Amino acid sequence: MAGALTTIRSIDVLVVCTGNICRSPMAEALLRHRLTERGVVARVSSAGVTAEGRPPSSAAVEVMADFGLAIAEHRSSLLSPERVAGADLILAMAREHVREAVVLVPDAFPRTFTLKELVRLGRERGPRGEGESMAGWLARMHEGRTPLAHLGSSPDDDVADPIGQRMAVYERTADELAELIDSLVELAWHNAPEPDASRLAPI
Repeated sequence: MAGALTTIRSIDVLVVCTGNICRSPMAEALLRHRLTERGVVARVSSAGVTAEGRPPSSAAVEVMADFGLAIAEHRSSLLSPERVAGADLILAMAREHVREAVVLVPDAFPRTFTLKELVRLGRERGPRGEGESMAGWLARMHEGRTPLAHLGSSPDDDVADPIGQRMAVYERTADELAELIDSLVELAWHNAPEPDASRLAPI
């Protein structure tokens, strides 16, 4: 009966921004922390589209420390087709990052959203239902979306890049990300079985 046994696999979330030194490592740390608090089994990582091996900005490290989160050891990594293909959910910081991910893996579009977009859609269409898989919820959120709607930029979808800005801008970005992450966790995991059981695989 070994084939009837199941093991809960971690949901894989990939957060994407430009340099992977400000927005995405902050969002990664916040999301990992919130999911850990919920007991959700998850692998949360981040990537960028410009450089590899760079440390986070000192301002990002400082504002995350105010949240009790340490990101100083983070090093930037490049977005790749393999990472996009392997993620259950890709959370982009802006529309341009949705485009970057979908260029690499076109069939990833149904599971690639900006963070703001996914929260907005979740509020409009309803949270993940009891017994609803993550894939099912994302499919519901994806209904009616088109790549054309992700051209250009928009404050409705994009978290502004704080790189090079004063500390107050970083603090506002961190607060915005924290609010969005809290909303996403409430929408997607508020009544999901813990640990997350959206991906079950035979042993």
